[in-house]
Amino acid sequence: MSTDQQPAPETPVPTCYRHPGREAHLRCTRCDRYICPDCMRDAAVGHQCPECVAEGNKGVRRPRAAAMGRRSSDQPVVTYALIAVCVLAYVGEIASKAVVPDYMMLGAWTRPDGTLAAGVLDGEWYRLITSMFLHQQPTGTSFGFAHILLNMWALYVLGPPLEMALGRARYLSLYLLSGLGGNVLLLLVAPYTGAVGASGAIFGLFGAFFVVARRSGAPTGPILFLLAINLIFTFSVSGISWQGHVGGLATGLAVAFVYAYAPAVRQRWLHIAAPLAVLALFVALILVKAVTFTADATNGLT
Repeated sequence: MSTDQQPAPETPVPTCYRHPGREAHLRCTRCDRYICPDCMRDAAVGHQCPECVAEGNKGVRRPRAAAMGRRSSDQPVVTYALIAVCVLAYVGEIASKAVVPDYMMLGAWTRPDGTLAAGVLDGEWYRLITSMFLHQQPTGTSFGFAHILLNMWALYVLGPPLEMALGRARYLSLYLLSGLGGNVLLLLVAPYTGAVGASGAIFGLFGAFFVVARRSGAPTGPILFLLAINLIFTFSVSGISWQGHVGGLATGLAVAFVYAYAPAVRQRWLHIAAPLAVLALFVALILVKAVTFTADATNGLT
C-alpha cells in the first residue's frame, strides 16, 4: 500500500505594510504590523512603525515654559532701559553732590527739637522709588564705582532671560516691587538708616530666576550658589543694607511664584491681582509705620 505525498503549499513572504514590495520579518511592537528596516523606529521595547511613534508623541507632555505672557520682541528693552536710567542717575550723582542726599532712601531725619526734617515719613514718598536707581558715589573711602558696576552686571546677566520668560510688563513690575519691598523693610526696621542702590531689585531677580528655573525644570544649583554667596556678603560686610536685600528677595520670590504657578484658568487675573496686592500691602505697612512712628531727636540734624 502506498500513498502519494502532496507538496506543502508555499507560505507567502511577509512584506512591509508601508512598502508592499519589500520583505519584512519584524513587527511593530505596538500595532503588530510588519515593518521593513527603513520603517523601524527604536522604542523602549523593540521597534515601532512611524505611525505608532507619531501617535505616541501626541500624548507626551512637553516641558512647560514658565513664561507667563506673550513676548512682543526678543530684545530685552526693559533691562537695557533700567541699566540706562541707573547709569544716567550715576552721572547726575557725579555732577551734583546733592542728588544722593535729596533722593536716597531715608525713612526719617529729625531736628534737635524732635520734629521731622526729611525722609519718607516726612512726606518724601518718592525716595522709595528714586533710591533704587542711585548708587554710592565714586569716593576713595566707599564701595564707590564697584557698587554700580556689580549691580549693573547682575542686571545684565539676570534681566534678559527673565524678561523673555515673564514678558515686559510682568518683569518690570517684579523689578520695581522688589526694589520697593527692600526699601519698605528698611523703613520698618531702621527708619533712620539711609541707603541707595538697585540691590533690592537685583535680589528680587535672584529669587525670580530660581522660581522660573524650578518651574521650567532647569537646573537651580548655579543660581542658589550665586544667591548664597551674595547673602554671605550681605551679612558679613559692614555698611550694607541687609534689609534691602532680604526685602527684595522675599518680594521677588513671592511675585514670581504667582507668575509661574498660577492656574491656567485664572492666570491672567492672578497676574494682575498679585502685584497690585503686594503694592497695597506695602502702602498699608508704610501708613501703619507713619501713624505709629515717634521721632527721636538723637537721630538727625545737629
